This record gives sequence, C-alpha cells and structure tokens, in this order.
Amino acid sequence: MGSDTPVGVETTARRGTALNPPRSARVTAAETPRAAMASPVVVGATIIAALYFGREIFIPIAIALLLSFVLTPLINRLRRLRLPRLVAVGVSVLLTLGIVGAMATLIGIQAADLAGDVPRYRATIERKIEGLRDSPVGHVTAYVANIGRALHNGGKEAGKEAAGAEKQAASPQPGPEQAAPPQKPLVVEVASTPPGALEMLSTVLAPVMHPLATVGIVFVVLLFVLMQREDLRDRMIRLAGSSDLHRTTVAMDDAAKRLSRYFVVQLALNAAFGIVVGIGLYVIGVPNPVLWAIFSALMRFVPYLGAVVSAILPMALAAAVDPGWNMMIAVAILFIILEPLTGQVFEPIFYGQSTGLSPFAVLVSALFWTWLWGPVGLLLSTPLTVCLVVLGRHVEHLEFLDVLFGDRPALTPVQNFYQRILAGDSEEVLGHAELILQQCSLSSYYNEVVLKALELAARDGARGVLTARQKGAMRTALGELIADLSDRGDAVTEAGGEGEAGACSPMPMGPAPDALSRAWTRPGAVLCISGRGFLDEAAAAILAQILEKRGLGVRTVPFAEASSARITRFGPGAARMACVISLALDGEPTHLRRLIRRLKDRMPDVPILLGLWLAQGEAAGRAGRGTERATQAEAQVGSLREAVEAVLAAAQQDPAAPDETGSKPVPDRGAGTARLSAPAEA
Repeated sequence: MGSDTPVGVETTARRGTALNPPRSARVTAAETPRAAMASPVVVGATIIAALYFGREIFIPIAIALLLSFVLTPLINRLRRLRLPRLVAVGVSVLLTLGIVGAMATLIGIQAADLAGDVPRYRATIERKIEGLRDSPVGHVTAYVANIGRALHNGGKEAGKEAAGAEKQAASPQPGPEQAAPPQKPLVVEVASTPPGALEMLSTVLAPVMHPLATVGIVFVVLLFVLMQREDLRDRMIRLAGSSDLHRTTVAMDDAAKRLSRYFVVQLALNAAFGIVVGIGLYVIGVPNPVLWAIFSALMRFVPYLGAVVSAILPMALAAAVDPGWNMMIAVAILFIILEPLTGQVFEPIFYGQSTGLSPFAVLVSALFWTWLWGPVGLLLSTPLTVCLVVLGRHVEHLEFLDVLFGDRPALTPVQNFYQRILAGDSEEVLGHAELILQQCSLSSYYNEVVLKALELAARDGARGVLTARQKGAMRTALGELIADLSDRGDAVTEAGGEGEAGACSPMPMGPAPDALSRAWTRPGAVLCISGRGFLDEAAAAILAQILEKRGLGVRTVPFAEASSARITRFGPGAARMACVISLALDGEPTHLRRLIRRLKDRMPDVPILLGLWLAQGEAAGRAGRGTERATQAEAQVGSLREAVEAVLAAAQQDPAAPDETGSKPVPDRGAGTARLSAPAEA
C-alpha cells in the first residue's frame, strides 16, 4: 500500500505512537509602524480611562502636587532658618490650611448674605425690565416674540381641532351609565413627625462631607509629598534616565524651580488681581465685594473665559442694585482696565516669558481637563498642562508633549523653509522669509537658513527620494523667492528681538559702491556660473544677488550656456572673475573638471573661484585637490560667506581700483578666505 505521507515530510514518531498532524511553518511577523503605534495609543487610552474613573483619587493628588510646588520656596526659606524639615513642613501646611479655611468661611458668609439680599433687588430688576420693554430694542423684541407666538399658537390650535374631530368621530355616544358623574375621591393627610437632632445634623453635614473629605485627602497627600520630596525626586530621575545623572539632575532641578516660580507668581498675581477688584467694587458700591474678589482671583486660573465670567456676575449684581446703569458701567470699566493691564503688562514682567503653552494647547487642555474632571479640571487645566510640557522638555520619552503643547516652533527655521519649498508653496516661503528678515540681514538669511535647507534637499536628492515634480516645484519656489527679495536691502537690523531668526549672524557688508573701480561695477564683471545640479542655479542666483547689492556688476550663467554643446558661443564679455557654484555633496570632481576646462579655454585670463558649498570633510578635500590639479582653478571656497569675502577681496586688491597700485596680488589659499587676482584691465 502506498503511504499517505506527503513527499518531503519526514515522520519521526516511533511505532505505536499516534502521529500528530504536521504543524505549518510560521514566520514571526516584523513589527510594522501600525503595531509600533498601537502600544502608545493603548497606554494613553488606559491612562485617560484611569484618570476619568479614578478622579475621586487623582484630583486630590493633582491639587496636592501643585500645592507642593507653591510651598517648596517657603519650606526652603524655613529650612535656612535651621528649622527641622518636619517643623517647616508642618508650619507651611498649617498656614495653607488656615488660608483655605478662612477663604471658605468668607465665601460662605458672603454667599449667605447675598442670598438674603436678593429679594430686595426684585423691584429694581422689574423696573429695568419694563424700561427695556419700552425702549426701541424692547419693541422690536416684543414684535418678533408676538410673531413667533402667533405662529406657534396657530399651529397648536389647528392640531387641537384636527385631534378633536378625530376623537369625536372615533368615540361612541355616551350611554346612561357613562353619563353618570364620577365620585369625589377621599382626601387623606399624612402627618409627619418632626425630625430629630441626628437627622438635622446629617441633613446639614451631608452637602459638605464630600468637600471636607477631599480637602482632608489633599492635605494628607501634600504632607507626605513635602516630607518625601527628595525620595520622589530621585525616583523621577531614575524614570527620566539614570545613564547621565548629572544632566538629568540639573534638568529636573531646573524644571522644579521653574514650575515653583511660575505657580508662586501666578498665585500672587491672581491674588493681587482679586484684591484690586475687591477694592474697586467696594469703592463703586457693589455689595459683597469680598466674595467677588475671591471669585475673580479663582477665575483667573481659567484660561480665556475666566476673566469674562468673573466680570459678568458683578456687573449683573450692579445692574440689580443700582436704579440706573452707572454702577454696571463702572464695574465694566474696572475689569476692562485691570484684565489687559494684568495680562499684557504685569504677567510678562514677572513671568519673564510666557507660560510655555501655545494658545491652541491652552484651549485644548481646558476642554480636555473639563471633560475629564469637571469644574475642578477647568481650574487646574493650565497648571497641569504646564507640568506636562516641562516634563516633555526634560524627559526624552515625553518629548511629544512639548511638541504638541509647547509654544516653541515644532520645526527649526531650516526645516520649516525646506518643508515649504518641498511643497512648492511660494506664498508661505515668502511669508517665512519676511518673518525672519525682520531681525536678520538678507545675506545672513541666505547663508544661515536657505543654504542649510538646500543641503537637506541635496541629501534627499542623493538618496533618490525626490521626484521630478518635487524638484521642479523647489526650483520654481526658490526662483520666485530670490526674485521677490531682489529689491530688499541687506542692512542688519539693530534690535535682535525674539523670534526664530535670532541665531542669524551678520554677513560683512563689503565696500561701498563708490570704492570699487568701474571695471568691477560694469555689468558682467563677475560671472556666477551654476553647476548641473538641480539646485545650483538657485545658489548661483543667491551669490549674484548678494554681490550685486554690494555694488558689483554681476551676470548669472546657467550650466546649459557653458555646456560642451554651446561653449563656442559663450563670451566672457567684461568679466573680471568667474565663480563656479555647485551644491553637490561629493563635489563631483569629474563634472566640475570638465566645466572649468571649458571655461579656461574660453577665458584664459579670468580667474575662476570654485564654490563647493555643501561638500564637507574628505569629499570636499578630494574634490578641491582633484579639481585644482586638473583644471588649475585659482581658489576654492566652502561656503557662501567665503565666496563673498573672496570676490570682495579680489575687487579691492585689483590694480585698477582707485586705492590700489602696484603688482598683481597672488592667490592666497590659506585657511578661510581665498584671495584671487584679477586680470589687468585692457
């Protein structure tokens, strides 16, 4: 009999042993980006769910942690007075507990007083409502309301008539038994016993038991956090990364000091704001100014809407108290003056900088924490998000928090520029340039931003990740940018203000146009010849624009004009120097060697400056040595700055210049700037 075992499958079971079906070969699946992203998403969802369902526990812990940052400076001062840690912590916590208890007592007394006075304001409110009805606005509102009421009642009556007709048609005629009147029900009264003392006590304490329990948990956690502060710090350092203890310790200490200072300053400013509001409302005559002072101070912790809400309620009370409108207008003026003064003047002075959050992050955090923890989350939204952003700036694994919610640019100016030219968005490229050029000279912008972005493009081109369409879009965007900046001066802004352009270094302005000889100011005195790379024409145009702004006569020559097929028609004209520009990473010695040989054959007396701006290290050395040895190029430079300096030096040392006489200078290929000799003027 034939065997059923497939060919190639060896049965290794012994005689008398049941064979198991052969297992199919399995290959462990490689980790995909989707699988890599699933783990953080699951972790984040788990954390959010834990915060939501465990808010009764996490809210007191969060409040205690924030209070610990506020109390840390006070504890440190008490420790400097040689008080034991237990005493310093106890004094600080008791002081905080006393302030919170006093504020709660004041709020309760003032709220009860306000609730008792509200019926007295009813007559004033009714008179103002009647006055509004007699005004033109009230007439229009009443007219619109009457129209809506008529439409609503008309539809309702029509529906009632139709329903009545259907009911009358469907119901039978009442008989004698149905026509009998119903019997009158008996009224039963249940006498309730008066509540006892225990029931009254439970009724009074039930509403405040939960807040008191929360306050108790907050201060218990706060006490332990302050007592174990060093131990918690060490554990955070271990979590952040213990490979570089010095750097991690400095970063965490700096973050803790910044957070403590921020929260103390914010608390002090909000308290001062509330005090000034209370004094102003007392002078104006608004009842219960202490209540509104505390309310305004607390609402300033709420971003954006807090100031509006803190002003609306006192304004409404002023309108209810005053028979006229003067008190309400005075309250509105008080808040209109105080809020911008505090937010735009005092906060930048005392904070030094912003909170570190972007406006979008403040709004999103307010919505998120309000959904998560309700009104308490709204009050804590900004402080909690500030803590998360600070952690993101100092802990590598949490860097995404700083990227998402921080106010620092997500991309550097170089990356931002490259991303926009890669998309081919000329308008955004120009807007980005105008933003940086407010604090940076044009030549510095080209040297520090544009050329470094072109280096990124050259690297992507060398890797083969750029399509022909993307290269074309980049060339178009660069050409439009250079053309739009042609009428802009190259003056360096004196004020180096804030912004992403602060790192730009000024380029040398060079000699004034009247300090150059006519031979160097005539059109075509300097030839800027591009290589064959897709970015070389833009680089040559940048160099030509900078030299032209320094008074030199410049002419740009595309690679096609100096190619082997058209070199016979190429004429040097009045050229005093030629600059060959290439942005190739490897220098392309063969390509440049042939190009410079062709140029030498057409203009043997014109010195040639080779610019390999992106070739670095050994590639630049090989390209320079090979090109100079094969083509006898006079000099080589490795950056836009060196190219500008070399051309200006050659123009100043030209024997034809007004201040120069004597022998022809020799090339200097020392480190740094290359100095070239120019041909004698015919």
